[in-house]
Amino acid sequence: MKKFGISALAACVLAVCAQPALAEVRIGFVNSDRVMKEAGPAKKAQQKLEKEFEKRDQELQRMGKQLQTMQEALEKNSMTMAEGERRTKEREFNDLNRDIQRKQREFREDLNQRRNEELAGILDRANKAIKQIAEAEKFDIIFQEAVYASPRIDITDKVIKALTDAAPTAK
Repeated sequence: MKKFGISALAACVLAVCAQPALAEVRIGFVNSDRVMKEAGPAKKAQQKLEKEFEKRDQELQRMGKQLQTMQEALEKNSMTMAEGERRTKEREFNDLNRDIQRKQREFREDLNQRRNEELAGILDRANKAIKQIAEAEKFDIIFQEAVYASPRIDITDKVIKALTDAAPTAK
């Protein structure tokens, strides 16, 4: 289905380009990945997310070190421990391990959800900027995904500049 859509789009572009009666078709390209990495609002969103999740990440790292210390102590001392003490230590180790895994899963889910929320807003603003540039410079079509795009039609820098210039200064 996707191949059909791409083939149909290519055929339409070729048909439009082949008609001599029509004016020259202007095509542009935007590298969405670059926009999401380099635009000012995207960088600010990334910093905001890092700050928002910093404490939880540090807590997980602390718990990971604690788990590693427990494992090393168990491996080192298990032969000399009483059976009951060894089982208790193993149970504590397993409980902490399970707790860490649960918290890591929740952390990833929360981080992904927040990242998606932040990126959705930036993507919406980027699409508006692309549309404004397309209208102002009279582009007929702008692609956001392509196997290859000539630097001549790449307007990514313009989009990044438009987003960065339009970004609110105080937040």
